[in-house]
Amino acid sequence: MRTTGELPEELMKHAKAEAAARGESLKSLLTKAVASELGRSHRQRGKLGRVKLPLFGDPKGKPIKITGEDIARALVEDDEIMARRAMRQRAK
Repeated sequence: MRTTGELPEELMKHAKAEAAARGESLKSLLTKAVASELGRSHRQRGKLGRVKLPLFGDPKGKPIKITGEDIARALVEDDEIMARRAMRQRAK
């Protein structure tokens, strides 16, 4: 459905830049943004219920302890994997 709206100039510049960086259309980015906001609003009203954590592991088992160092190490490993993939793509 086509509609007309007015956005602040700076917001529109950022939206266009973000859409370009993602390789998607401005329409697609704005559609996702509105859907996300409506979903967040819906969840805040309590319509979807609360999620009990943890979402993985055995709820009756021993708790899983993850430290900041564990997270940092995982992020570094992920960065290394992504860098290797990017280098392989450039080499093709």
